[in-house]
Amino acid sequence: MYHRALPGFIEVVCGSMFSGKTEELVRRCKRAQIGKQKVQVFKPKIDDRYSKDHVQSHDANRLPSIAIENARMILELVDDNTRVVGIDEAQFFDEGVVEVANKLAYRGMRVIVAGLDMDFRGMPFGPMPRLLAVAENVTKLSAICVVCGAPASRTQRTAGSTEASDQVAVGAKEMYEARCRFCHEPETLG
Repeated sequence: MYHRALPGFIEVVCGSMFSGKTEELVRRCKRAQIGKQKVQVFKPKIDDRYSKDHVQSHDANRLPSIAIENARMILELVDDNTRVVGIDEAQFFDEGVVEVANKLAYRGMRVIVAGLDMDFRGMPFGPMPRLLAVAENVTKLSAICVVCGAPASRTQRTAGSTEASDQVAVGAKEMYEARCRFCHEPETLG
């Protein structure tokens, strides 16, 4: 039976820390695998919190991945028969990730990108604003505010520096909390 190739497109899953972004990326990729589609997942080499060769959510849901230095490496490493490309922690990549995602979509691939849309100060994070702009589908997830229990759209840094120049600091529960708009204190730790 002949199947017409589906056109490529970009999906972005974003939100605060602990909102389930990687969990959703893994879920979508596993569903594609069930549908017998070849999936390749990439993540920035800087993110080695749980595993060097897997993307993994905070609740240990995981999928094999390739850790790369920069987004352009995806174009070199993606196989021609790949139908779905997952990109985790996109906020840590350079602006080139936008061009890479677009090129893959034009090649007929489904590109699923997950990342923080805002940094710990509540400011747009890295290439995420441009990825949100070019995506056909955007899913914004929220966590639960650890202070008041409301939906959390922000990430509170609880350790390290609050200087804008220290935007990138890879960590998990030891450094960050999910907070709502009203409990978020971007100028203070914790």
